[in-house]
Amino acid sequence: MANDKIKTAVFPGSFDPFTIGHESVVRRALDMFDRVIVGIGHNTTKTRFIPIEKSLTEIQKVFEDAGGRVIVKVFKGLTVDFCKNEKSRYILRGLRTAADFEYERAIAQTNKVMYPDIETVFLLTLPQHTFVNSSIIREIIKQGGDASLFLPAKFSVH
Repeated sequence: MANDKIKTAVFPGSFDPFTIGHESVVRRALDMFDRVIVGIGHNTTKTRFIPIEKSLTEIQKVFEDAGGRVIVKVFKGLTVDFCKNEKSRYILRGLRTAADFEYERAIAQTNKVMYPDIETVFLLTLPQHTFVNSSIIREIIKQGGDASLFLPAKFSVH
């Protein structure tokens, strides 16, 4: 398969931390795409809890079994520019709630104006992951709680 024929989706986010909900979205997307690039973005409005380099290596461990179809990269700047650099016409996003949809719709429409060839693909989270939220998981970890139920088996925050 020629590289320009490989259907690639970019799954962007801060992933601080990467949760079982994120993992589920990526694994389910592999049924639709040849490969998924998990793009860990530098969010200028957030201070990271987990160092970005640690997130990169931990997310790579989560997908060791994916046969090279999941690639994890760090990027700065706009997601659409990252997509162009990676030759991806698809942005993958997970939706937990109606509020997520409204927020993500606005971003998707803005991205479409900036990069007309881009398509945003939304996957609903599985019902059992609807409440899983990185902010809540971070707070559990900060308070010394056990967040392992909400993190992929191979993802370690320590």
